Amino acid sequence: MIALVRCLLVAVAALVFAAGSASAHPHVFVTAKGKLVYGPDGALKEIRYVWVFDEMFSSFATQGLDTNGDGKLSRDELQALAKENVDSLKEFAYFTNPPRGGKQLEFGEPADYWLETDGKNNLALHFTLPVKNGPKGKLAIEVYDPTYFVAFSLADGQPIVLEGAPAGCSVAAAGSDNKQATNISESFFTQLQAGAGYGEQFANRITVSCR
Repeated sequence: MIALVRCLLVAVAALVFAAGSASAHPHVFVTAKGKLVYGPDGALKEIRYVWVFDEMFSSFATQGLDTNGDGKLSRDELQALAKENVDSLKEFAYFTNPPRGGKQLEFGEPADYWLETDGKNNLALHFTLPVKNGPKGKLAIEVYDPTYFVAFSLADGQPIVLEGAPAGCSVAAAGSDNKQATNISESFFTQLQAGAGYGEQFANRITVSCR
């Protein structure tokens, strides 16, 4: 089961589901926000993400990590877990995909990554994702897990912002509605063909348009 979970999600998920306790999709809920950073040449240079995990996942994943017993989780105590996350996300292209038929972005190794807990003790993963082949100006990407093991949604307000984008560019973000697909049975997914991409229908779409 541990090997299966590691193939479906980031390595940290094995800490929660190794015992096989989860019986329905999605298993993990992530609320995402980010910043699209452009270089002087007008091309996308990097994506700075913040992913906040749900309460149940956060509680399981942080068990035993308060090594100094002060009742708080510091960045140092969470750093090994953060590294596991960003290292494992590479296999899944960081859940950052092109629209169907589009060109996949090429990513460098994540930088400036860390985990912290928010005011509700939910884990928040911060990381910067370098983009090697970033387009100039306009852009379209989708954030989702094709297996729907993880349900992504966008933070309220203005979840995606631009930094250094060419003049006349603006960003729009359309979140997914995961409420209509909670608690889908495990057997449903085992019957799907490999690569069926069920989660694509719950993609969060981010579009940069330029005049």
